[in-house]
Amino acid sequence: MVTITRAADLTVIGANGGGWVADTGTAAPAGPTTQPVSPWEPLGAISDDGLVYGFDEDSKEFTPWGLTSPFRTQITKSVRTFKCTLWETARVAVQSIMYRIPAASLAPVSGKTSFAETASPVPDRRAWWFVVIDGSSARGFYVPQGEVSDRSDVTFKQEEMSGYEITVTAYPDSAGNTVYHTDLVPATPVYTGS
Repeated sequence: MVTITRAADLTVIGANGGGWVADTGTAAPAGPTTQPVSPWEPLGAISDDGLVYGFDEDSKEFTPWGLTSPFRTQITKSVRTFKCTLWETARVAVQSIMYRIPAASLAPVSGKTSFAETASPVPDRRAWWFVVIDGSSARGFYVPQGEVSDRSDVTFKQEEMSGYEITVTAYPDSAGNTVYHTDLVPATPVYTGS
């Protein structure tokens, strides 16, 4: 009889988490259990849909003459994205992200914020830090250069929370990396074959 090996403490449920944003070139926080400090700015409340870490990949298969299955595959596209809905739409950092406007330009004057949306947006790369927490386990994702590549419509409705649903696309840094992972998880027990 085969014994199935399982360890519930090696699973991750996105029970809690958060996100922060800073200028490109900002170093990653020390880890997923360390509170980010300035110049990192919090994204505030994220909807209960949590954080979606996306993989978008394409490949080219090479099938030699005489065979019906490929004997080699080459990855031709590999993109990483992070998707979430930001509920604190009055937070300056969140408005800055949604409208591609520097945070300093959104500082309220006498309680009033005014800005105009441009018909010709320019690139708006920033550093991003996302954390997923499940009890004593935590996962951190540092994106040294990412940009909001997709924004959803914003609904204003009596029985619905307004939010900015965004997708952040990770771009390669000078080392050619798009996402750096820092995980705090239990050690995997040694497999003994039983």
